[in-house]
Amino acid sequence: MTVLAAVDLGASSGRVMAAHIAGDRIDLTEAARFPNRAVPVQGRLYWDVLGLWSGVLDGLRALGDAEAIGVDSWAVDYGLIGTDGHLVANPFCYRDARGAAAKAKALEHVSAADLFAATGIQPQPFNTAFQLAAETASAHRALLIPDLLGYWLTGAMAWEATNASTTGLIDPATGDWSAALAGRLGIDLGWLGPVTATGTILGALLPEVAEATGLAASTKVIATASHDTAAAVAAVPYEGEGGAYISCGTWSLVGVERDTPITSVAAFEAGFTNERGADGSIRFLRNVAGLWLLSESVGTWRAQGLDVDLAELLAAAAKCERLRSVVDPDDARFADPGDMPDRIRAACAETGQPVPVSPAEVAACVLDSLALAHRSAIAALEALTGEAVATVHIVGGGSNNDLLCQLTADATGRTVLAGPDEATALGNALVQAQALGLIAPGPRARREAARASARPRRFEPEGPQGPWAAAKARLEPSRSA
Repeated sequence: MTVLAAVDLGASSGRVMAAHIAGDRIDLTEAARFPNRAVPVQGRLYWDVLGLWSGVLDGLRALGDAEAIGVDSWAVDYGLIGTDGHLVANPFCYRDARGAAAKAKALEHVSAADLFAATGIQPQPFNTAFQLAAETASAHRALLIPDLLGYWLTGAMAWEATNASTTGLIDPATGDWSAALAGRLGIDLGWLGPVTATGTILGALLPEVAEATGLAASTKVIATASHDTAAAVAAVPYEGEGGAYISCGTWSLVGVERDTPITSVAAFEAGFTNERGADGSIRFLRNVAGLWLLSESVGTWRAQGLDVDLAELLAAAAKCERLRSVVDPDDARFADPGDMPDRIRAACAETGQPVPVSPAEVAACVLDSLALAHRSAIAALEALTGEAVATVHIVGGGSNNDLLCQLTADATGRTVLAGPDEATALGNALVQAQALGLIAPGPRARREAARASARPRRFEPEGPQGPWAAAKARLEPSRSA
């Protein structure tokens, strides 16, 4: 049985997963998990990337054996490498405030609509393009987080395609860096090397890494689908045509896969973006705030001394009156860490709705609101692509939330297929397996392997659509305010 290491780095934790391949099936086990957090220093927000690196080495050591390693992470953030080949400074976190000022300055030279038309990426303050435009450090190269760790593992620099596509610097028609756009933004493209095809074998472990981990020096490192959402979408077990996906965790990424990008004004105004998939496809999607609102609420209650058990909270939320109060999860007030329940109550009061009091009522409001946002995103997808969505696949950690899955089925009026919950690690491993010839090439073979590895749970819509439409109408004043 072949074992692959899927290194999956998230905003709150990282882990090393052992992917055991038998035939066309992959079984995942967690070898190690380690914390990750953004660290505030003198008004700036950084990632402790050296702590992440230590966690990766410890995890690989715990794994014991692996034929290959692939690293995925969140998008947009990067580390700067000096001319001596070493890290210049800790990477900034995408939530650092400098991006907003850089975006405002960039928009003095090129409009947001033109940026979207040129790249297919929604202009957001955290985009790599704006972060690089704000960069004051002197450097030789800029490596996105998974590419940075791949460099430390092998000594080879890469700019893997799925993650590169999120930067706001890629021409969606060519899949290559846009020199014209970089010039207008004042970004030195010399910091970036050739875009690396997904599934490229970068090389073997450096001797010191092999010694530190106990892995064989011949262990390969593969540029997997290194953007975590791209990895998750690579593991969506589509059953047929007309399927949309929701990669659900801190964010809900609601989208479809296409052959070509959509860069119309309507797509821009609807908040959609175009990112690369594992096979060079386009992931046309909208970012919704996701379970961030619930996790921040739970954190607030626990900080206040409440003993909150998530399973009990969701069970209580399921018994609450449905659609009693809803909020727009993408309201800017919910973007930053803090007292989320208080912000949710304030938003409900402003729209003249009943104010949720208990944790269960707040959780019910959050989940109803997320399902409503999923409904809106699916409707927009259909309008923009001209294609009907027959089935919605929810993958990632949110697929374990039965209440959210059922509410999404109810809100969209579509069958929801939930799982795999470890979609990111599974997709990471599937791309590696195809690069090594362990699974046949192409998306169809990968989908078949995904279905063999994790059987989704089915949720059918219940109840009429009228209450959901009425709930959405309640939010219109806040959206236009």
